[in-house]
Amino acid sequence: MESVLINERNPLADLISDEIYDLLCTRGLIDEKSVRDFIIRRKFKNMRSKKVSASDAIETLRNEYPYLQFDTIRKIVYQPKN
Repeated sequence: MESVLINERNPLADLISDEIYDLLCTRGLIDEKSVRDFIIRRKFKNMRSKKVSASDAIETLRNEYPYLQFDTIRKIVYQPKN
């Protein structure tokens, strides 16, 4: 199984380079909420691939993001892709 490594400086390192991420951040073009939701979906998918139940995975994410409620995380991980 692949592990999810999240670069603290560039959480989108698997999509864009650090230089581009830094440039977008300095210009205010990165939506931090969307990046957070992307990371949450990626972590959820990874846990589910390791046979963790959906409710346990959401509870684990709640511990990591205590300011989010269970239903909020559930909506994030199950929202349809645009």
